[in-house]
Amino acid sequence: MLKSYVIRARRFTDAQKKAYDSLAENIIIPFSEEKIDFTRVFANSESVTMEIGFGMGIATAEIAQANPLENYLGVEVHRPGIGRLLWEIENRSLSNIRIVEYDAVHVAEKMILQNSLKAIHLFFPDPWPKKRHRKRRLVQRPFTETLAKCLKPGGYLYMVTDWEDYALHALEELTAVSILRNAYDGFAPPQSWRSVTKFEQKALAKGHAIRELFFVRLPDC
Repeated sequence: MLKSYVIRARRFTDAQKKAYDSLAENIIIPFSEEKIDFTRVFANSESVTMEIGFGMGIATAEIAQANPLENYLGVEVHRPGIGRLLWEIENRSLSNIRIVEYDAVHVAEKMILQNSLKAIHLFFPDPWPKKRHRKRRLVQRPFTETLAKCLKPGGYLYMVTDWEDYALHALEELTAVSILRNAYDGFAPPQSWRSVTKFEQKALAKGHAIRELFFVRLPDC
């Protein structure tokens, strides 16, 4: 089956491993083909934002800490990043984050109810720059259709990338989803509540322009 990611070598530090071993049981939701009951797993009925590919999870933790009355579901396959986010959760005393350690395509298709998410965040997804690999990009149909259906009416999908080609491609693919509308004329301005990550700083240092897309789920007809 075609995968939208590759497992990259990254050292699993002692702190990340300790956090993973001690916190995974309570924070990580095992993959299954049953829909997640958000009210049960978060022990409240507040809104849920899903972040796909949170990397090392620092931005995720910062956003969750700034919004303690909202819930965040992080989807990631790289265990060192999961360990780092678990470390952040413990050190920041966060109770509003849960994690699924699995491929986002299967998570969205199998575990997320339609019309259930306030938002979906995709910050710097793998651009797969080589032409022969572009079929692996997440932000393209039919997966964009699946993501749109996961959103509540009025919910939003927010993508940020430093690859112009991917940004243009994603803009075209999201515009083609009938139940989404672009909240802006073309690319979106930077959202003030999103912190700048180390990855973004490195991209800017290389001279890459940051492009953002912000699409909103239309009301049901």
